[in-house]
Amino acid sequence: MLCVSYQVDERTCVQFSMKVLYFLLSALGLAVCMLAVAFAAHHYALLTRFTCEASLDACLCKLPSSEPLSRTFVYRDVADCASVTGTFKLFLIIQMALNPVCGLVCLLACFVMWKHRYQVFYVGVGLRSLMASDAQQQKA
Repeated sequence: MLCVSYQVDERTCVQFSMKVLYFLLSALGLAVCMLAVAFAAHHYALLTRFTCEASLDACLCKLPSSEPLSRTFVYRDVADCASVTGTFKLFLIIQMALNPVCGLVCLLACFVMWKHRYQVFYVGVGLRSLMASDAQQQKA
């Protein structure tokens, strides 16, 4: 958006299309960040119930047999299962903390773009109608 010279009231097609693209990409970024939080939270919930054991160069993690979707998850090229149950959990917690921050930034970008687009319009109408009514009162 900084590459397009700014003109008042979106008089250029390029400026309008850049604003629409900016808004749509910000909305998409918001949706992707929230989906990333949901998937990280789901994986973290699974990791808390795993029982893991090392097998050659992999870590085999199983859900309790009481679970309806009980199956074995294989983490390849992992020498120590503590990295799955400890370090990977920490990574997911950090991801669950930072992705909402990214989502808030995207939401703020959408809000600023929306407010900039529509607040200017309504403020202009409100001021013009007030000026017109003041002028009519002064004539009377």
